[in-house]
Amino acid sequence: QRLGMAHSLRHDQPIWIHAASVGEVNAALPLITSLRNSHPDIPILLSTSTLTGGHVARSKLPADVEQCFLPVDWPGNVRRFLSRRAPRCALIMETELWPNLYAALYRNQIPLLIINGRLSAKTLKAPKWLRILYKGCLKRCHAILARSEQDRTGFIALGATPEHVSVVGNIKFSSTATETVSPLPELKRNYVLAASTRDEEEALIVKAWLSAERGEHLLVIAPRHPKRVHDILTQLDPLLSGIAVRSRGDEITAETKLYVADTFGELPALMSGAELVFMGGSLVDRGGQNLLEPAALGKPVITGAHMENFTDETRLLLEHEALLQVHDQDELGKVFTDLLKDPERRKTMGENAYAVITAHQEMAQRYLSRIEELCNLRE
Repeated sequence: QRLGMAHSLRHDQPIWIHAASVGEVNAALPLITSLRNSHPDIPILLSTSTLTGGHVARSKLPADVEQCFLPVDWPGNVRRFLSRRAPRCALIMETELWPNLYAALYRNQIPLLIINGRLSAKTLKAPKWLRILYKGCLKRCHAILARSEQDRTGFIALGATPEHVSVVGNIKFSSTATETVSPLPELKRNYVLAASTRDEEEALIVKAWLSAERGEHLLVIAPRHPKRVHDILTQLDPLLSGIAVRSRGDEITAETKLYVADTFGELPALMSGAELVFMGGSLVDRGGQNLLEPAALGKPVITGAHMENFTDETRLLLEHEALLQVHDQDELGKVFTDLLKDPERRKTMGENAYAVITAHQEMAQRYLSRIEELCNLRE
């Protein structure tokens, strides 16, 4: 499939949605539901780039929505893919800019929409030759539906036609708004979760934890990349004893001080049972992770200072007193202490977070309306 082969021949002109990996797949799910409810006769095809994204898609998609893998961006691969799949329109989740794919869609007059468009600081600071390629891609977009005004400005700065870029909002509000998740039964102790942590961040979090007044609470770390577990343990072993690792089947006992949840697909369940959640990628310069997931579960959320990839979400939760943002390890330790001593404050923060999510849960419907208009889906 990555070579444009092994794709079934279709004559039903599906709506094709591309979601690179797990986060984009989850964001696309409420949109897929809305499309199927409004247009049950139009088939849907979902492609992913990563194996984990494909696995999550197959486990969560309705039976009549096919999952496949996006071809490598070479002209022959793209040509074979489009000739076999023959989509009526292409919806690219967030930002995947592929010059050959975009050129082929434009050439075949297949409407191309970027959905929930977002741009990282890294993309905006790309070398000149790469920005030229980006500009060529964006000029071939039928429309770019951005998640924020900041993203809209970024797309235009990269070369998108201003009239083709509009702000709809963050569709991830819809992807998290109605989820019901049960906690993991194995975690019977009260715990704090550090979610989606990145390289060199785990040691900072553990040091902050050890400086806090934490009572009998357990610290659970769920790394963004579970395959890093060996490096994580190498860094943490000198700091504390009593480390249990989920992939090894270690039991949690009264002596366990740290639980490393190095597994795939269990983060929502880990969040569901946590007293509070620290979202990783933010105490180190990685741009942060999606803090809407714990907010949707009614959890008080903490982040570090580096939330560049989620500036609007951070601002919104801060404004509604649903989030605390710290600048360093020492401040994180103090916040751990304060929140663990104050269950009422935790409860209020969690309620505020959930209220923010539910107030924006119609986002998928907003996107559906624009897609219907731009892809001529309305009868």
